[in-house]
Amino acid sequence: MSFMDRDREERPHSVPPSLPPGTVKKMIVGVVIVLLLALGFTMFYTVEEGQRAAVVTFGKFTDEVGPGLHFKLPYPIQKVVVLDADIVQRMYIGYREVNGVTQVIEEEALMITGDENIIHADAVVEWTISDIENFLFNVHEPTHMLRNAAVSSIRSVMGSTNLDYAITDGKTQIQGEVRQRLIELMDEYQTGILIRDVKFQDIEPPAGEVQQAFKEVTNAREEKNTKINNANKYANDIIPKARGEAQALIEQAEAQKKSRILNAEGDVAQFNALYEEYAKNPEITRRRLILETLESVLPGAKIVITDGNGETVNYLPLNELLRSSGSGSTSGSATSQQGGASQ
Repeated sequence: MSFMDRDREERPHSVPPSLPPGTVKKMIVGVVIVLLLALGFTMFYTVEEGQRAAVVTFGKFTDEVGPGLHFKLPYPIQKVVVLDADIVQRMYIGYREVNGVTQVIEEEALMITGDENIIHADAVVEWTISDIENFLFNVHEPTHMLRNAAVSSIRSVMGSTNLDYAITDGKTQIQGEVRQRLIELMDEYQTGILIRDVKFQDIEPPAGEVQQAFKEVTNAREEKNTKINNANKYANDIIPKARGEAQALIEQAEAQKKSRILNAEGDVAQFNALYEEYAKNPEITRRRLILETLESVLPGAKIVITDGNGETVNYLPLNELLRSSGSGSTSGSATSQQGGASQ
């Protein structure tokens, strides 16, 4: 007999400790309770304000819920994907903001214009989720797809735009065209993304001599616009005054025209009346006109009528007679006396 056999015979056999009755049963019940509690916690979920949740049953979209406390079947039967669907999100194109520091992303910012110049463009795309099902299941990595589509849209618009127009007056129009192209791409691929706005931060040539040259051109253009505005301001001040003076002269000329026309019409009416009297009695009218003319030419003279031989035939107080007589009969009487005296 070997030493090990003798030692095995001398040691007493070990007996496993016995468990109290019912311990195994209690352990099983405890495990089941823990599992039920864990499942219970996974069956309730909360959606915050501004969020929406997609309920997926066996990998298929089945429901969409809004803010509040909700119930679902335990995993893996159902799962919930919560998204910031009602919050406007921003995507930066051409740069990133990291801890308050702006970092330029050259591969996104640099592009070629329609006149084959290089330009540096930074933009912000504002977007929201319009359709959760399309956002989750139609496109793989939808935000990555949105970034590529935004860069493509900007490059497409810039490729048909001249550099001078892009860095001066065309910023607003370029923003509108990029936004429209991006909306069309999102609708075409049914990404479930709604484009709210596209805003360019900077559109300028790359840094260096080119940028300095374009800044000088821009400053010259601004100076030109300033002088044009000053000239327009001066014109707007002078032209109304000149128009007012011209209108005053026109109105004055019209008034003089009307006055002269009325005077001429009065002279014509007077001449016509005189002609009618002359047609009735030419000799009397002629003598009357002579006497009225003499009175107007020599208002203070006394009129003496002679027979032409230098001798006074008769004296008639014609001044007093003409002043006291305004009718044709009196004038005719005086004229007949004058005729009798001259005979």
